[in-house]
Amino acid sequence: MLDIAEQLDRWCGQRRDFAVATVVAVSGSAPRLPGAALAVDAEGTAVGSVSGGCVEGAVYELCRDALRDGRPVRERFGYSDDDAFATGLTCGGVIDILVTPVTADAPWYTALAAALSAAAGGEPVALARVTSGPYELLGRALCVRPDGTYAGGLGGSAALDRTAAAEASALLAAGRTGTVRTGADGGRCGEPVTLLVESNVPPPRMLVFGAIDFAAALVRAGRFLGHHVTVCDARPVFATAERFPDAHEVVVDWPHRYLESTAVDARTAVCVLTHDAKFDVPLLERALRLPVAYVGAMGSRRTHEDRLERLREAGLTDRELARLRSPIGLDLGARTPEETALSIAAEIVADRRGGSGVRLTGAHTPIHHEPVTGRAQPDMADSAARAIC
Repeated sequence: MLDIAEQLDRWCGQRRDFAVATVVAVSGSAPRLPGAALAVDAEGTAVGSVSGGCVEGAVYELCRDALRDGRPVRERFGYSDDDAFATGLTCGGVIDILVTPVTADAPWYTALAAALSAAAGGEPVALARVTSGPYELLGRALCVRPDGTYAGGLGGSAALDRTAAAEASALLAAGRTGTVRTGADGGRCGEPVTLLVESNVPPPRMLVFGAIDFAAALVRAGRFLGHHVTVCDARPVFATAERFPDAHEVVVDWPHRYLESTAVDARTAVCVLTHDAKFDVPLLERALRLPVAYVGAMGSRRTHEDRLERLREAGLTDRELARLRSPIGLDLGARTPEETALSIAAEIVADRRGGSGVRLTGAHTPIHHEPVTGRAQPDMADSAARAIC
């Protein structure tokens, strides 16, 4: 739901009634991940998407129904060879949808409104909602802040709220959306309860070192993918905002010194395009020891071998060197800066999502990859199957 926070926050500010349908569990080749949402207001205006088109019409009607009767509902959409024209997912996957009416008197309104306001303002926040368990808890929500404080309540015991807040805080710190399973008493006892925790965090950083023409193309690709992009180069004549208008910031500094002084995390991509030993060796020596998501370096295979030797002399281990993506990017046969930027961006996505980088045609690999530790896992046991195509 936080993926459409700006629009829903405006609706809350206008005191509009609306219903929101959220993907809470997926299985197989489903088009959207848990957290994706479609919302419909009392006038019939719709924003967002839960399936990329397959079941939007049916989910839209579920939202209208929820607004009329004021009750949350969980539904499943999947695929059946027996009825190829029924409402369902043509991709063959299965998704579970939680539809929640959002009105000023709803027990989950305070938590939802607080989370939407924070997310719309770009603040880190987690939203935990009951997606399965005792019906009287369905849709109940907590808005959890980075310091662990929270607004709202799950309608069960105080221990359940504390457990949910702690789990949500951990997922928020990791920048992840995921499911949490606990008991209604907040422990191992009581009726099982499943929570969907959505995390809203600042965009991941992309640090591009080397103010060259290839960097300008990579900046555009990184921004397109939703990264906060920084260009850094020690040469002030090249590192200018005029040359990199699409960068969020341009820094004049020695690359290794800037890397030591700036904040990075497990989602940060470091792209070294300098292919000059006096810049990239001290930079890579530091980057490969940081807990970042991706470190890639431009250069020929001969440059790569020379770089590895210099890094070994600097004390890096084989395990640390194995993290280096060099030559940078996937083999697309790229020639131009734009093509090269595409190959680098594709490798970053493949690393993040667990993709192989091979052609999908003729392959027997999943189309939609999701690392086990990266997002919510399927939770399909608690909803009844709906008519499907």
